[in-house]
Amino acid sequence: MCIHRLNLLSLSLQIRQLIERDLMMTSNPFDLSGQTALITGAGRGIGLATARALANAGADVIVGEYIKEIGEQATAEIESMGRKSMYIPVDVRDSESVEDMVATALANFPQIDIMVNNAGIAQRVKAEETTDEDWMNMMNVNLNGVFWCCRAIGRHMLSRQSGVIVNMASMSGLIANKPQEQTHYNVSKAGVIMLSKSLAAEWANRGVRVCSVSPGYIGTDMTKEALKSPELKTTWLEMTPTGQVGDPDDIAHAVLYLASPVAKFATGTNLVVDGGYTAW
Repeated sequence: MCIHRLNLLSLSLQIRQLIERDLMMTSNPFDLSGQTALITGAGRGIGLATARALANAGADVIVGEYIKEIGEQATAEIESMGRKSMYIPVDVRDSESVEDMVATALANFPQIDIMVNNAGIAQRVKAEETTDEDWMNMMNVNLNGVFWCCRAIGRHMLSRQSGVIVNMASMSGLIANKPQEQTHYNVSKAGVIMLSKSLAAEWANRGVRVCSVSPGYIGTDMTKEALKSPELKTTWLEMTPTGQVGDPDDIAHAVLYLASPVAKFATGTNLVVDGGYTAW
């Protein structure tokens, strides 16, 4: 009887182990079901690709966008995927506008689990020809705007002791690009990387992760327009080991990784996705 009982216990344990193994194999570690993401600059390019990726993973997506038409179009697309969505106008240069965006989001959704600060601009201009307006606009959008958003959403996430923030930096925050002159852009993106690391260090023991993604040359409308220049195209592709530009989905999937449970030990991380550009 004892031997029979031991055999049954052993069989039961084996069955349980098989079930647990099957669950691990079939479950999706990138599943974001039940979570809500807020993405700035989500109307096009990398922002829209990220909205799609997070929605595909199960998240509801709030679209923060300066341009109403593309913001509403992105919202409609996310809703067509069976997810809840909402368009909220925002000018990230204005801290009050950012505070209003977060307040509106929280008035319509129970919580924000993921914040992706993607809104940004680029400009090519020689340093000695950069005007005060050029410099301040670059910093206000690319760096100050990211901080305004982190601060506003950070208060909410810290109060819950849970949340993930992913900031869009650039390989230009690590190197000086060639042949274009863009000192103010490079500095703004270097600031985003350090901002992300600093916030990660402050908030790690309070349940909030903060990371950044640094894309290389990605085939957005802006980059495709620049590639019409033979000088830029030749230099950029020759300096990229893969010899090609990336796709917005390449960056969206990097954001998905950092935002998902599989990256639970990643904070202060700057994930470079550049086709090897910074390897040389």
